[in-house]
Amino acid sequence: MDNFDTPSTSRDAALLPDTGEPGFGVYVHWPFCAAKCPYCDFNSHVRHQPVDQERFTSAFLKEMATVRTMSGPKTVTSIFLGGGTPSLMKPETVSAILDGIARHWHVPDGIEITMEANPSSVEAERFRGYRAAGVNRVSLGVQALNDRDLKFLGRLHDVADALKAIRLARDIFPRMSFDLIYARPDQTVEEWEKELKEAISYAVDHLSLYQLTIEEGTPFYGLHKAGKLIVPDGEQSALLYEATQEITAREGMPAYEVSNHARPGAESRHNLTYWRYGDYAGIGPGAHGRLTRGPEKLATATERKPETWLDMVERDGHGILDEERLGFEEQSDELLLMGLRLREGVDLARWQQLSGRDLDPKREEFLLEHKFIERIGNSRLRCTPSGMLILDSVVADLAC
Repeated sequence: MDNFDTPSTSRDAALLPDTGEPGFGVYVHWPFCAAKCPYCDFNSHVRHQPVDQERFTSAFLKEMATVRTMSGPKTVTSIFLGGGTPSLMKPETVSAILDGIARHWHVPDGIEITMEANPSSVEAERFRGYRAAGVNRVSLGVQALNDRDLKFLGRLHDVADALKAIRLARDIFPRMSFDLIYARPDQTVEEWEKELKEAISYAVDHLSLYQLTIEEGTPFYGLHKAGKLIVPDGEQSALLYEATQEITAREGMPAYEVSNHARPGAESRHNLTYWRYGDYAGIGPGAHGRLTRGPEKLATATERKPETWLDMVERDGHGILDEERLGFEEQSDELLLMGLRLREGVDLARWQQLSGRDLDPKREEFLLEHKFIERIGNSRLRCTPSGMLILDSVVADLAC
């Protein structure tokens, strides 16, 4: 095991503290990847010719201007550059995008600005360029810490590349997170515990730990349907999940959301905006947004194909395909769905205000009695660890 220096607790000093409010985030989607992973159903595309970054940058800025007219003046609390593989962007592209956000909305000093990166596309010079542009948090798609499983997952990097990227991120950015995928074929609890402890030794303050899911339309879906890819069953998945919660809590990185773990104060501000049901602007191909407009919340979704989106923006000023106006009932359902993912739970007064009703007492009593949910004082409701294992069912029960 490599020896990494213990991170300083002062690394977050420049970042604004979490206020507990939902906030307003800006999400920018860079849709291009060097290769498509066989498990991935995200809006990502491989192009064998160089992408015209200047043209795409102009389109991002143009769509921002349109979305600004829809959102009105806002103070940004977080920015997230996702994908795809945003670390394929030139630092100049990142700088132009961040400058554009600052022109359209108020961006205070010290907010969280995250960029996703793949270890295979990491270079020290680029990382320093992203940091100079304003990025202060990087999220690395490591996914596994053994070369066999990295190959199985279709990743272009090996463990050595991953550790190099982690070191660079720790040295250059104030905050760093990385992802791992578990519940892989034939993975035992003992193997996962060893890998997870190793990951925690490399982490600064945040880890995202996702169970492998088989998504329709992916190569893994076809293999799974043909019986050529066997993933852990429900019982084994539950054991792996429980081991994850136990180890991360013991090591000081407890779950603050179903799949996300952090040292206190290092939670992802941007993702908290989603889970606390705040507003966010979605910019770029396949991006989604939520914008409050009076009593309604506007759900937006843009064209997924990059070149089609680009043509739409250049012609119309935006690539938005869908605008759905969510009434109070739809908003209360989304609030419940998102908020119950969090360890802090749901603000019941806010849910009652949106839904116009109280929770069904019989359904609530049943879930309380079976220890799937619990009250936090009189103001909040959250899932227990047992409830997190059947989260969709709990949400469905409470939303009725």
